[in-house]
Amino acid sequence: MKEIKELISLRLDNSDRAAVQSVATRLFTRESDIYRFAINYLLNRFSCLLDETCTGSDLLLVMVDIRGEINHTLGFKKHQLEKIINGNNLHPDKYVAMVDIELLLMPQHLLKQQLMKFSETPNNMLDTEEWLKAYLIQKYKLLDA
Repeated sequence: MKEIKELISLRLDNSDRAAVQSVATRLFTRESDIYRFAINYLLNRFSCLLDETCTGSDLLLVMVDIRGEINHTLGFKKHQLEKIINGNNLHPDKYVAMVDIELLLMPQHLLKQQLMKFSETPNNMLDTEEWLKAYLIQKYKLLDA
């Protein structure tokens, strides 16, 4: 059975379009192949967002990974992000506190200050993003599963 493909339209800045064209040229492929690759990469990398049973703390590490994009490109507000993370959560043990959701939206310098408040011993060995990840892993026991 042949897969039906649809034509879509998207808006890009000229600089983004030029960058995609440059990558396509360098890889000796078509621009459309780069767009398809980017979409497939996103869908594979963040497949947990497609799984309705993946809720609450299950989503935290993915959200840490895309923290910059959440803030810069997507522009989520704390209540939107809380609804994404906790909205379909039926397990109280997976509930993510609003204070931790707010960490995902904080600029780097404020995030570091907040993490210092939460920690008895500041972890200067980790950069701020790794520190946030370590804090969430410990608080929500994310690697115990």
